[in-house]
Amino acid sequence: MVFFKNTLLILYLCVMVLACSKQEKISVVEEKDAESQMIEAFKEGYEEFENGDVLFAAKKFNEAELLFPQSPWAPKAALMSAYVYYSQDYYYDAEAELIRFIKTYPKHKDLPYAHFLLAICYYEKIVDEKKDLAPLIKAKDKFNFIIDTYPNTDFALDSKYKIDLIDDYLAAKEMYIASHYIKKKKWIAAINRYKTVIEKYEKTIFVEEALHRLVELYFTLGLKNESQKYASILGYNYQSSIWYEKSYKIFNKNYKSKTQLRKEKKSILKKFKKLFN
Repeated sequence: MVFFKNTLLILYLCVMVLACSKQEKISVVEEKDAESQMIEAFKEGYEEFENGDVLFAAKKFNEAELLFPQSPWAPKAALMSAYVYYSQDYYYDAEAELIRFIKTYPKHKDLPYAHFLLAICYYEKIVDEKKDLAPLIKAKDKFNFIIDTYPNTDFALDSKYKIDLIDDYLAAKEMYIASHYIKKKKWIAAINRYKTVIEKYEKTIFVEEALHRLVELYFTLGLKNESQKYASILGYNYQSSIWYEKSYKIFNKNYKSKTQLRKEKKSILKKFKKLFN
């Protein structure tokens, strides 16, 4: 009887070992099958991307990620999905994919690139700085994040260049609003906008004009000391500028620029030549 029980136990253990072995084998086969499906979907997505079918390509990359999410190719598929949307100007779809990538793969080696591409998506949506500032502000915040977080990367260098361009847009916006206030004779409001340009966007091409406008406005308001202060700043930094000549003329009504003197010389020369014709 004891022998019979021992025999049954041995048989049971053998069956369990075989069952586990079979289950493990099936699991490995299924895993390999999922991986092969993922690779096939990835390849198909890339082929469709090259053929120009962006929407279907993005779908296949998403499919590849879902088929085998533990694979190192899964985050690559997610990033490719974002990039194919971006490549054809589907910026909102690209943004959604990139935001998801950043949340899903917070330690991935391509995270700097994901942040940079997201910033570029915001940047590419800048259409008219006079109407919508949201893309400008989002892009600048994201580029600053890249500079602070990944300072030693090529993305940081490119981000600095992009911020300079964004500052030009933002300064242009301030100049546009200031000129609108001048038309309405809202001098103080205009002054505040020009001050914003010289304080926040001192590296832009609009600083010289903003300084000159402050000279004009303060002079108009009878605040000559303030007017002279900004004229001095303009002269110290941009003495060869046409805006400095205009500011100088405010205080020296009889001042004639080099261009005006040349024109007068030409006019005198013409009159002189007529005497001998």
